[in-house]
Amino acid sequence: MHDWTRLPRTTHNAAMTTPHAFDLAETRALLARTPGILSAWLRDLPEAWLQCDEGPDTWSATAVVGHLIVGEKTDWIPRARHLLEHGERVPFIPFDRFAQFRMPPAPIGERLDEFATLRAGNLEAFDALRLTAADLDRRGRHPEFGPVTLRQLLATWAAHDLTHVTQIARVMAGRYADTVGPWKAYLRVVQDAEKNRR
Repeated sequence: MHDWTRLPRTTHNAAMTTPHAFDLAETRALLARTPGILSAWLRDLPEAWLQCDEGPDTWSATAVVGHLIVGEKTDWIPRARHLLEHGERVPFIPFDRFAQFRMPPAPIGERLDEFATLRAGNLEAFDALRLTAADLDRRGRHPEFGPVTLRQLLATWAAHDLTHVTQIARVMAGRYADTVGPWKAYLRVVQDAEKNRR
């Protein structure tokens, strides 16, 4: 079966598959857009879309936004500062990936506003660090992975946003996995959703 989600090799852009050097400005540009993307997408959406998940111990869109809030409070900029201050001598404090499930209930609009406020503050802090190329090579110690560089941490911040935007799309698409009929053959996101059902 033809996979229409892939470009024919004759029109494929080789630059799309070539690894790119990390760029602070490009990273910041992406990070600045995530709150707006999520707000436009999720604010005032019916609860059925916000609360659907992929089964027990999986995450809804609401849970993902909570997770992003926790990350803004305890992960990216706090760890960058920790790395710059302590290097590899003192490991990062472990990140609680499930803290969002202990957050008090709140409307999605409040959660989105909190995320946007936290992200704006962290981008100001990002700018204030005035990072140099040498800074990006400085190393800290992750409690699980061991030595990591600041470049890796900041690249992960951006990739983490993209991971969870993709996750939300997949979870939502999964609601209609049994409804789209034969079009499922062309809907990669629905196919991925079915693979992740528990």
